[in-house]
Amino acid sequence: MADYTEEEFMFITKTVMKVLDAWNLTTEQTVQVLGLPEQTKKRQLDKYRSLKAFPKNDVTIRRLSHIVGISDALRTTFPRNINMAEKWMKTEHRRFNNNTPLHIILEEGVNGLCKVRSELDCTFAWNSSSTN
Repeated sequence: MADYTEEEFMFITKTVMKVLDAWNLTTEQTVQVLGLPEQTKKRQLDKYRSLKAFPKNDVTIRRLSHIVGISDALRTTFPRNINMAEKWMKTEHRRFNNNTPLHIILEEGVNGLCKVRSELDCTFAWNSSSTN
């Protein structure tokens, strides 16, 4: 697990929450994308936006890494229109068997995040395939 200071991890938490808010996800979708317990309430997510860092474990850090990677790739793909990130995440794509990227993430968890990131970021996809 990466050795982030509490300050760094708090910054990552706030950044990821801003990304997920920009994707305009429901509370349930946000909880699922983050891999948090199902019973996590909106008020808990509100704390992550400003007061509290995510649980610090390997799986959470991997999810956060993929979310940030997807966000960066979407910003590079659509540099002039920040609203395209939400649209892209919620549009059916043939490479996902006519499912939305969000659907793939919700259905497949970390593997879904990896698939969506690979679709957007050829460098990530290349590095992932070379380690197998």
